[in-house]
Formats: sequence, structure tokens, C-alpha cells
Amino acid sequence: QVQLVESGGGLVQAGGSLRLSCAASGRTFSTYAMAWFRQVPGKEREFVAAITWSGRSTYYADSVKGRFTISRDNAENTVYLQMNSLKPEDTAVYFCASDADYNPGSRARSWDYWGQGTQVTVSS
Repeated sequence: QVQLVESGGGLVQAGGSLRLSCAASGRTFSTYAMAWFRQVPGKEREFVAAITWSGRSTYYADSVKGRFTISRDNAENTVYLQMNSLKPEDTAVYFCASDADYNPGSRARSWDYWGQGTQVTVSS
């Protein structure tokens, strides 16, 4: 069982930056792929970024490429999402996810474990 707790959300102006953190419990963190998704009311959960267990491979949605960076610290059981050049359309609840597969992909249903989410609001 893996438990995930997100933090770092908040209100920021367009063009600003935020760094989200996701702290994971369990000794298996270093062997799990990690990802960030986001969701706005009335829409499906949307893939943002993913990172393999070693950190060697990362994947991004086209909408965030060049602006967001996913990273992980296996010694600290934490995954990060650095978000730069934020836009109002980035406003959403951001969720951390984990899975034992090497690369579960961009569909939310493929990921087994989820955090409760953290709100990110970008004002124009």
C-alpha cells in the first residue's frame, strides 16, 4: 500500500511559478513510477507529467512541455512538479499518482494510488 500527500498548491499570478511536492509512504516508493494529473470541475482527470522509478525517463503533456518539470528524490520518498510560466488555464486540482508498472501511461485509470490533491489557482 502506498499513501501519497500533496502540498505546495496556492494562488499565483499568470507568469509566476509554483513547486508541488508529493510525499509518499512505504518502502516501495523507489521502485514505483510517479505522475501528476490535474482536474477541473466537470472534466476528466488530465495527465500532466510522469517519471519512471529511476528518474531516467520523464513524460509530459504537450500543454506543459517546456514549462513544467517533474523530478523525484528517492531518498526522501518525494516527487516534485516545478511549474513555471503559469497560465490561467493551468488552474486545477493537482493529484499525485503512483504505480508499480514501469510506465503506466497517460490514462488515469492505469494508475493505482492517488493522493487527495492540492489546488492551484492562476489569476490573470
